Amino acid sequence: MTSSLPIDPLTARSLTGVLPQLIASVSGRPDWFPSARSAVVIVADGLGRGNLSQRSAYARFLTERMTKRDSARTVFPATTAAALTSLFTGVTPGEHGIVGYRVRVPGTSAAPNQLTGWEHDGLDPHTWQRSRPLFEREAAAGRPCFVVSRAQYAGTGFTTATVRGAEFVAASGIAERLASAEALAAAHEGALVYAYIPELDVIGHGQGWESDRWAAELESLDAELRRWDRQLGPGIGAVLTADHGMVDVPAHRHVLLDEGDPLLDEVEIVAGEPRMLHLYASDGAGARVASRWRASESDRSWVMTRAEAIGAGLFGAVHPEVEERIGDVLVAARSGVAYYDDRSADKKPQRMIGQHGSLTDQERIVPLVRLGAFA
Repeated sequence: MTSSLPIDPLTARSLTGVLPQLIASVSGRPDWFPSARSAVVIVADGLGRGNLSQRSAYARFLTERMTKRDSARTVFPATTAAALTSLFTGVTPGEHGIVGYRVRVPGTSAAPNQLTGWEHDGLDPHTWQRSRPLFEREAAAGRPCFVVSRAQYAGTGFTTATVRGAEFVAASGIAERLASAEALAAAHEGALVYAYIPELDVIGHGQGWESDRWAAELESLDAELRRWDRQLGPGIGAVLTADHGMVDVPAHRHVLLDEGDPLLDEVEIVAGEPRMLHLYASDGAGARVASRWRASESDRSWVMTRAEAIGAGLFGAVHPEVEERIGDVLVAARSGVAYYDDRSADKKPQRMIGQHGSLTDQERIVPLVRLGAFA
């Protein structure tokens, strides 16, 4: 029930505030961060504050730099598509409209992937994502804006939807991306630079964030950031953050929904992602679907109707155009479980270990580590 939902502290910083605060810093109006000549935001995908703290032995530089106040809350759902869109628009999912990993297009049976569906399912990056990207606004006002990422993300629908207006600079390895970000920040007064690091998230999904491989990658990233911080030019402020944290859910903790399962009665579409389902019910069946799921799953998940989730403010203020994108019933895992529609012929997603999307602190609290002129 909504009454048992976790509540963010009134003083908690939101991921939606990070880019506006960097703009304030380079505009001579510092608040979260000191004034800087230019600013870099580094997103280490999947690196929650809890993940970082629990693996502190592999990240001595970052944990030494991270004080108790150096954190933020990502949005709900705690998933890349929703969180990065919020980071780059400065608004919550209820406003920009990217309310999950897979969500239904109202009035249809389609529930496209919000990262890749732009290319495959006809989502228009200029209209489906409803809010103007901050990079586009700032670039139009004359500010130099740059995105440093892997070449494969150049020109994608999601890139267009979220960071249009910025110049895309392709770079392969982490060291090359960081070096490019520093060079751009040094060369352009007042610049905003975004550097994307997806490596930890990829390893976490495949092997788990508690794996030795993930720890080794964190150690490597920590070493690169230590070197990079030492060579940052004067006046360049930087912050390392993330879109979400991660929990490991081994196969024996999967909840498989198969044909004949009463939890699927009157459910037309199972979308969202394994730790935060959007369930789209038959007409008029939402309350019954919610009741069945509460009876079965309330000991390990938060189960709520669309109206309850909106009333609780989980998506922020919800625009009328966005309302029907949200499932009739939402199931957000509270314990270490993940839900899969086992009727799907594609079993590949069930091989994922590291997961995210729900409301737990492990998934929603992310670091804000200050580097360079912000340290």
